[in-house]
Amino acid sequence: MAQIHPFTALRYNPARVQLQKVLTQPYDKITPEMQESYYAADPHNLVRIELGKSDPADTEQNNVYTRAGAFLQEWKKEGVLATDSEPSIYAYSQTFDSPQGSGATVGKRLERRGFIALGKLQEYKDKVVFRHEQTLSKPKADRLNLLRATRAHSGQIFMLYSDPKREIESVIWEHAEKSEPAVEISDEYGVVHRLWKISDPATILSARDKMADKKLIIADGHHRYETALAYRNERRAEEIGRLMTLGRTAGIALDPHATYESLMMTFVNMDGEGLLILPTHRVVFDLKLPDLTAQLLKKSSDLFHTEKLPEGMSPEAITAKLAEAGAGTTAFVAATREGSYLMRANVGPVNAALDSLSQEQRGLDVLQLHKILLENVLGISEEAIRNQIHINYIRSAAESIQRVRDGADVAFLMNPVRIEQMRDVAFAGDVMPQKSTDFYPKLLSGLTIYAVE
Repeated sequence: MAQIHPFTALRYNPARVQLQKVLTQPYDKITPEMQESYYAADPHNLVRIELGKSDPADTEQNNVYTRAGAFLQEWKKEGVLATDSEPSIYAYSQTFDSPQGSGATVGKRLERRGFIALGKLQEYKDKVVFRHEQTLSKPKADRLNLLRATRAHSGQIFMLYSDPKREIESVIWEHAEKSEPAVEISDEYGVVHRLWKISDPATILSARDKMADKKLIIADGHHRYETALAYRNERRAEEIGRLMTLGRTAGIALDPHATYESLMMTFVNMDGEGLLILPTHRVVFDLKLPDLTAQLLKKSSDLFHTEKLPEGMSPEAITAKLAEAGAGTTAFVAATREGSYLMRANVGPVNAALDSLSQEQRGLDVLQLHKILLENVLGISEEAIRNQIHINYIRSAAESIQRVRDGADVAFLMNPVRIEQMRDVAFAGDVMPQKSTDFYPKLLSGLTIYAVE
């Protein structure tokens, strides 16, 4: 089952840099504005590795990836990055206020706990690691080029496991809470991140043994996980080629403990506290369909019960109404130029329309939206959705509604996917549409770095 191991992490040296100025959000959450602010914050900011700037004069020998590799080596030589002295796992907590739309009381102070360790890379067919979303080829090619150049993982894979009795948390945090954290910083969203280094062999062994029967679900990091698998396979092939050149043509055995056989992961108990999934709303634009609202309502009338919401409802009131309507069932709101409409599935016809999908998938409002309304009613192909043509993904309901006022065709406001829905879909071997889950807060990149040299 799940195999975890300690590692000697490469970490920023707080004697050389201010950690607040060098750590970043995950690469795929860095906007152009954030990228500029990270560049300006410190010359050693991780953005130069995770999401560097391209240049029109880039060549095969000098480009965003080769520069990332050069920065990493330079910072190691300068002592800006230093390798820990002994193999460790790292307790990691995030303390934060629950945001609007999270399903929790807005502003409630929460804490999410996990730990960072190496996890053995496993193929999906082995049924140890499960995904819940499809991946795209372009992001994977980008991450693979970066990994080839740096031979290091600086971003975290967010892994979920189930431990209702919280036995693993007890082992790790009983040890961690005996000392002050090695790292304590606040990010740009006010999230407080704390990190404890745990090198005690007995604690590590106990955590490893208790994780051995766990199945893992990728919460965030599908592209990076599949990139690590591809890189592992490349390195395996290189090693086989090397051994064959030495004349070893039979009985070749690869090292199961090679650095590229594992990936740095943050493990979080899905039965623990502080695990929040935010909704991701869909804004559809530039379809150029006449009478879009009328057509949307007419073509979906047999499949969805529709209720027009009162004029002038605030985004907060609309999302509260949506949350109430979606308790125990599926629901979403279509915010159009003519008004906002609460839409709930007519279960029989919707199930019939989605009969090629699993029961777990049919019960997802986000999948009902994609397959029935986006694809069939509005005519946006699955490929176009995958490539974000005619569709944007927005966290804020207010911003989504404002985009319609500014000229977008329609915004679909969503309830967050529930953790048990994601679990059931993943363990059934199925997937959700992209951008179905938005775990909050994100794991900081650069707290620990895993070198696969």
